[in-house]
Amino acid sequence: MKIDIKLSGVGGQGILSIATVIGEAATAAGLQLKQAEVHGMSQRGGDVQSDLRLSTDTISSDLIPLGQADLIISMEPMEALRYLPYLAPAGAVVTASRPFVNIPNYPEEAALLAELDALPHVVRLDIDTLAREKGLPKSANMILLGMAAPSLPLLQPAQLRDAIARVFARKGDAVVNANLEAFDLGFEHAKSVSQ
Repeated sequence: MKIDIKLSGVGGQGILSIATVIGEAATAAGLQLKQAEVHGMSQRGGDVQSDLRLSTDTISSDLIPLGQADLIISMEPMEALRYLPYLAPAGAVVTASRPFVNIPNYPEEAALLAELDALPHVVRLDIDTLAREKGLPKSANMILLGMAAPSLPLLQPAQLRDAIARVFARKGDAVVNANLEAFDLGFEHAKSVSQ
């Protein structure tokens, strides 16, 4: 069994932290793991994307071919749409719904969201606003990871929570607890959408 994940967003949003947590959980679970080099400009505001491949069997390449991604996890709606050519026909998109407007000709928000909503398998949420409302402004990315958890069949939510605790342990209990709370918020949202 395998899952191919395309991660996308804008520099500074925490895409690499999502990849680190998934990678930590996969390694602890004894899964095979390959992660492609991050492409784009990782400074704040630049496009960032990465391929993450998990499998119970050997993985030959770290790059996901066009049309083969099982899941797109995106911190930004336009970035989610940018990588749709990689999405498999039965693949899912989990994305933040609030745009990060970093270019002068950024598309109209309503048009972006309409295009996302036309996809057969999409979960979206304004994670930035939710994170601020809950007092978790630096944990929006973990809300997104929680939203993606039901679409990660090789990993259980508890394994992802344990990985969050290990990855953020050096930053102290308050940071660990904030990220776990954020993950749980996203997971609950995804469960409510799927019912």
